[in-house]
Amino acid sequence: MRIISRKTLRVFWEKHPDAEQPLRAWYYDVKHADGRSPAQIKAVYRNASFAGRNRVVFNIKGNQYRLVVAVQYDFRIVFIRFIGTHKAYDTIDASTI
Repeated sequence: MRIISRKTLRVFWEKHPDAEQPLRAWYYDVKHADGRSPAQIKAVYRNASFAGRNRVVFNIKGNQYRLVVAVQYDFRIVFIRFIGTHKAYDTIDASTI
């Protein structure tokens, strides 16, 4: 899958160094995944949540951080919409971000 934009992840892990390895692992897994349906994402990430409007929420580093992406399954593109602490995630609406 194509992920837009890795820079967002890099900027985040520069501020939160403990998130670097989990985010790199997530990036690698998703980049090499088929990802043509929500079921295929759920098969790899059992803790992934689906929030409407093709949004997927991933728990990063034992649920310390949350990553929200928008997926265009037909084109196999993942758009990073939000990365932040669990507390910051509680202030957003994942289905509209």
